[in-house]
Amino acid sequence: MKRKWKLLGSSRMMYAVTLTMLLMTIQTMNAQDGLAGINEANDQVRSYFDAGCNLMYAIGAILGLIGAVKVYQKWNAGDQDTSKVAAAWFGSCIFLVVVATIIQSFFGI
Repeated sequence: MKRKWKLLGSSRMMYAVTLTMLLMTIQTMNAQDGLAGINEANDQVRSYFDAGCNLMYAIGAILGLIGAVKVYQKWNAGDQDTSKVAAAWFGSCIFLVVVATIIQSFFGI
């Protein structure tokens, strides 16, 4: 059995005013300044950049050591492509450092 709630004259008006105020409050709470959100995201990304660069340098150092061992093993084994592997290893290390520097100067961090 369903019951229908009937609102009388002043009760209906009070219900409508309360509902309107509630909806306006919810709308105001959800609305944010878009520029403030963008600036906050910008600040957060910029704060992570130094840690990201240090992480990239650490990964580059580990991979550089692995590459140096690989080149040393090829050199001792007398392989013909030692210079090609050494050039690729050196070029990748230079690329890693240059990319971090260019990103830093490009974004003005």
